Amino acid sequence: MRIALAQLNPLVGDLVGNAERILEACHQAHQQQADLVVTPELALWGYPPRDLLLSSTRVSQQQSVMDTLSQKLARISADLGVLVGLVEPTPDGQHPRLFNAIALIRHGRWQMVGRKQLLPSYDVFDETRYFRAAEGPSSLVFPVADRDWRLGLTLCEDLWVDPNLHDQRLCGPDPIAALEPQGCDLLLNLSASPFGREKTGVRHQLAQQAARRLACPVVYVNQVGGNDELVFDGASFVALPDGHPQGGLALELPSCTEAVAVWDTKEQAGASRAPTLTSRPIEEALFRTLVLGVRDYAGKCGFKQALLGLSGGIDSALVAVIAAAALGGDHVQGLLMPSPWSSQGSIVDAAALAERLGLSTHTVPIAPLMEGYDTTLIPVLSGAPTNVTAENLQSRIRGTLLMAVANQQGQLLLSTGNKSELAVGYCTLYGDMNGGLAVIGDLYKSTVFSLCDWLDSPASRGCRQELGLPLEGELVGQEIREKPPSAELRPDQKDSDSLPDYGVLDPLLKDLIEGRCGRDQLLERGHPAAEVDRVQRLVQRSEFKRRQAAPLLKVSNQAFGSGWRLPIAAG
Repeated sequence: MRIALAQLNPLVGDLVGNAERILEACHQAHQQQADLVVTPELALWGYPPRDLLLSSTRVSQQQSVMDTLSQKLARISADLGVLVGLVEPTPDGQHPRLFNAIALIRHGRWQMVGRKQLLPSYDVFDETRYFRAAEGPSSLVFPVADRDWRLGLTLCEDLWVDPNLHDQRLCGPDPIAALEPQGCDLLLNLSASPFGREKTGVRHQLAQQAARRLACPVVYVNQVGGNDELVFDGASFVALPDGHPQGGLALELPSCTEAVAVWDTKEQAGASRAPTLTSRPIEEALFRTLVLGVRDYAGKCGFKQALLGLSGGIDSALVAVIAAAALGGDHVQGLLMPSPWSSQGSIVDAAALAERLGLSTHTVPIAPLMEGYDTTLIPVLSGAPTNVTAENLQSRIRGTLLMAVANQQGQLLLSTGNKSELAVGYCTLYGDMNGGLAVIGDLYKSTVFSLCDWLDSPASRGCRQELGLPLEGELVGQEIREKPPSAELRPDQKDSDSLPDYGVLDPLLKDLIEGRCGRDQLLERGHPAAEVDRVQRLVQRSEFKRRQAAPLLKVSNQAFGSGWRLPIAAG
């Protein structure tokens, strides 16, 4: 049997458009003589559809969309089958009213053939809000030529059942164990699994473990593309059972791009392999994921142009490089807004960066606006604003200018704050936090430095070429990379005046945020007591800021997004 892995990039909620994407994948698969096309989880809806699933009108639309898709597929080939991820209304009307399901289209008709058993409700996932868990395993007999193939059907989390390979095994049945008595010829897994630094390797291990248990190959098809804060890396593959001459993986699709590839169960030795995130440096994996996230967020929200503030610092420099790779340098504008405290070096560095990337720029000095605010506030405050108030005012002046330009020119404003700053509140509401997308809001400052070092190294050349970035010389620049971090809101200001060194702060933040460590655990891990108390207090006090921040691109195990749910008013 020839199986097409259709690694698709859907637009959430666009059932008609997503059906056309599926149909186009079927065209490609038919040209490659495929017998069955496998799409990702909820491919018809895009993952995650969230409260769009509560719209009865949209759920009802699914029927007509699937009818039309079935008819169009029959005109391509009556025998070609396609497994589509979609929703299935429950028969009793009780909540939740849907199953996360799989339908088979073949011979001009479609029918439901599978339901998801394990529904994740941790981190960014909230499936129990919408779906009811299936009560048993799903399988399908699929005739091809003179043979009936027994196909085991699973959806994403149904494969994540080995607690030795990951630490979030859900309470519930083992869908793989339930399929063992059925003697499956193949196990198919329709997934929507977002990018994670170590997740691709874990997926391979889980699939290979399932292949061993069922003594059959596992076909894993993952969604690709950015949907709001989540970026799905694709990297679909076929895992083979132990004892197979080829061993390991028979096929790997590329990461961070749509692709359709056919795997032939008879000709496995000729299967192709493509580089995935596991074969790339983590810096390249992060960079490609962020580029995909920005490209899709802008495109799916209807933006063709982006704007950001260029300060000459490393954070805005990295965001500028990502934006140029995602949208093209000629579609990105930088606004330079020097104050009396901005160093000449920062202004020069920002302009040089923009020239290297092909960004257009404008310079708007903010000293006159600072003076105007001071004059206006003197009667109210019995004097000009001082200290943090004056510093925040500068940031808010810049934020207002950026919003005005973005509004007038129809641009997506990219905020440039990093995760370390968001964690401890070293950022200004309605100032540098302004924007439609926080591109590096899930990167610690130390990761920003390491990513910029990689971008300026020869190791990034292949990636730069593929993404249309300049090949010669540095992108970020040594001057920016080696500059002591500073917000430049007062004379000779440095981040180290207000925060611990990032080499101390970031490991502490990672244990606190991603490890959810309490004070005693943090002390056991060697973090200084004074810094633990101080940083814990700063993180808690800054929750109200994060609640109002722009959405960010999640690339860590725990981001400040929909999976971070702490109260603002708490003891």
